[in-house]
Amino acid sequence: MAKNQRDESQEGRRRSRKEILRERHHARQTRQLRIAVGAIVALLVLVLIVAVVVEYVVRPRQPVATVNGTNVALNDWQNRVRYQRAQFIIALEDQLEAFQDVSLVQQFAQQQIALLQQPELLGELVLEQMIDEELIRQAALERGIRVSDEEVEERLGEQFNYFGGDSPTPMPTPTDTVEPTPSLTPIPTEVITEVVPTNTPMPTVGADATQPALPTATPVSEEAYQSQLNELLSRYREMGVSEATYRNALRAQIFQEKLADRLAEEQNLSSEEEMASIFVISFGAEEEAEEGLQRIEEEGYLEVWNRIRSAPADAEEPEPGTAAEALWRTQEQLAQQYGAAVAATAFSLPLEEPSDILIQGQPDNQGIENPAIPARFHLIQVSGREMRELGEAAFENRKRQLVADLVAEHRQGGLAQIEILPLWRARVPSQPILDPVFLAPPTQPTVPQPMATPVPDVPEEPIE
Repeated sequence: MAKNQRDESQEGRRRSRKEILRERHHARQTRQLRIAVGAIVALLVLVLIVAVVVEYVVRPRQPVATVNGTNVALNDWQNRVRYQRAQFIIALEDQLEAFQDVSLVQQFAQQQIALLQQPELLGELVLEQMIDEELIRQAALERGIRVSDEEVEERLGEQFNYFGGDSPTPMPTPTDTVEPTPSLTPIPTEVITEVVPTNTPMPTVGADATQPALPTATPVSEEAYQSQLNELLSRYREMGVSEATYRNALRAQIFQEKLADRLAEEQNLSSEEEMASIFVISFGAEEEAEEGLQRIEEEGYLEVWNRIRSAPADAEEPEPGTAAEALWRTQEQLAQQYGAAVAATAFSLPLEEPSDILIQGQPDNQGIENPAIPARFHLIQVSGREMRELGEAAFENRKRQLVADLVAEHRQGGLAQIEILPLWRARVPSQPILDPVFLAPPTQPTVPQPMATPVPDVPEEPIE
């Protein structure tokens, strides 16, 4: 019996050894499998981490353009696109709140609404603007111009009429006085039975003429400023725009203004320009202009101008043409109002001498015949020409034009190395989204339809 127990014990030990070997083999396989699975999981996690780093760290820093070796980063450009979209949308919402008429807002903001519906076009415009801003910044830095955080903070306050507790800088006092139009005694004709008083035209104020002093902005308190600023920043944040983006846009604006001032000093930009005052008789047909020129040769320019100017609107036989006076305009202003021919003649024609017929409208500014532009025929006489002080707004425009000319020279003259990379086209932000209320077709007034006249019932005649 003892022998049988030993045999069973030995057989149990032999079975345990086999099981141990199998367990060891199984454990080894399990360990290897776990290692393989762990390696795969680690690889997937690594790939995910790399993808996240590339998407949110590396790619946002990739350039969408380079300007003389300086990158315009994808993230910065996307932020500016969102900022521009937010600006448009906030302006549209404020206009709708003010006018309470979406059709009116659509009428005056067609371009902004169209750009918001074309993300790629808006993105391209913003990218071109940022390239210009980088050229301006580089040109400013070359001249030792810097923009501090304090200047940005000051400009931010000026946006809300906050001047750090001080009064705003007063607007410049105008130095020129617009001269009134000479009053001419009307010449009665057979049609006019009584002397009609001269309809003295109001002085027309151009961009270079003296403007009345603008009202000084009413400064606000610091509490009101902070409240308005926080409200605006809150609206921007809701649209995905950061305060840093807003401040960077202000910084770019200050760089441009400082560079404009420096360029004006470097080029000794004059605040004066030759201006002319002219009388103008305008016609819609060349035959009328030829008849007017013949009358001027017979009677004199001012007599004809005065008759047209003084003619009542309800005359039985109205005078052909219209008469006006342009007071102290630059050649550029006259070209914008009456065409290049009138502008050139106004600065070459002797004083008090009538001009020949001058045509405006065809060809257009590019020298191309444009039948869509109705032609106008002008007869002018120059009443004065002298050097005069430019208005403040016109002088600022001249300084800004110096910056635009510098940018154009660098971009078109090959002075700047600019490269636009195709990465931006697949990354154009379409947020924030415009409220569909601005995209609704404008409502048309309901035209009442005439009621149909009822047709009386005609009794049928019996058929015989």
